[in-house]
Amino acid sequence: MREIVLDTETTGFDPDSGDRIIEIGCLEVENYIPTGKTYWQYINPERDVPAEAQAVHGITTEFLQDKPTFGEIVGDFLAFVGDSRLVIHNAEFDIKFLNAELKRFGFPSFALREAVDTLAIARQKYPGSPANLDALCRRFNIDNSNREFHGALLDSELLAEVYLELMGGRQHGLALAKDESKKASSSTEVQSKEKPFREPRIYTLSDAEKKAHDALLEKIDAPLWDKYKKAK
Repeated sequence: MREIVLDTETTGFDPDSGDRIIEIGCLEVENYIPTGKTYWQYINPERDVPAEAQAVHGITTEFLQDKPTFGEIVGDFLAFVGDSRLVIHNAEFDIKFLNAELKRFGFPSFALREAVDTLAIARQKYPGSPANLDALCRRFNIDNSNREFHGALLDSELLAEVYLELMGGRQHGLALAKDESKKASSSTEVQSKEKPFREPRIYTLSDAEKKAHDALLEKIDAPLWDKYKKAK
């Protein structure tokens, strides 16, 4: 199952007020495991980047001046996503920005209901606990020490690890196998304790038992062992 873990950085919080996407980071996963394929692009928003937004992601207006516009990269972006499902932390935010850009350049929108929202999953699994990306990295012991600023590709890579843990974790199947192995080992140990090894006993026939055996042989007509002796 191919999915695309996605994150964006923007000039603000509301595309309806003129805020734009300035960075897109995408990471391909197959059955929850990253394949190593990524799409990453800075985007010229054709407007300034406010200081409060710069404080979050560290991206300046000057840095973006020579970057392509969304209209110039939209084809490559959509080709990478294809028809795969999007995995996004707080999907409503990113989908709203993506759809505003797609509409601006005449492309069909993404359906929010078809995206996987890891924020909603985390809140359902851990009600009352912090569910932002940093908090989930701490919960799952994921190293996010390089996250001085928000960055679309870095955050997608961290989110891919978080998503895997939310879905059961990389070692889930192995842990089950180990547990079953422990059960089998425990069962064997119990059996060995209940049935300790004993040396085989040697039985000697009494005279009465020998006579009874000889009497039985006299009653048997043409025993098989006689036929075997004649054949030899």
